[in-house]
Amino acid sequence: MLIEGACHCGNLRYTLDWAPEPESIPARACTCTFCVKHGGVWTACAGGRLDVVVRDPQRVSCYVFGTRTADFHVCAVCGVVPLATSDIDGRLYAVVNVNTFEALDPGLLRHSSSDLDGETQAARLERRARNWIGTVRLRFADRDVVGAGEG
Repeated sequence: MLIEGACHCGNLRYTLDWAPEPESIPARACTCTFCVKHGGVWTACAGGRLDVVVRDPQRVSCYVFGTRTADFHVCAVCGVVPLATSDIDGRLYAVVNVNTFEALDPGLLRHSSSDLDGETQAARLERRARNWIGTVRLRFADRDVVGAGEG
């Protein structure tokens, strides 16, 4: 299943190829203060492929906090956070914010919350490597692929 998503103004766009076809899509609301304030409800498909296109990279900021193990890609134009990435052993992993999905039946979403307080950095990176999208292509609209997490 192909899932399209974007920030509000379209500066950050992505296509997630969810494989195999899902019966439902987990939508985990993180309880950290950043995600609560930005409406972060995250999902990932470990077997999927994510293609991200950034129209204007100068209008994107990467916010890093806490364990400094993830970059939250924030559109500086509209303020939306459509994805977060984590570089683990030279491979790029990602999650996407279900609130940025376009034209997806909301009935497919299976909502829950996640509290990751107290998780060690090693456990966090292991969980991400196991559960996050492990094939990620990040491109700028005016340039070739900038970084890839193909493995």
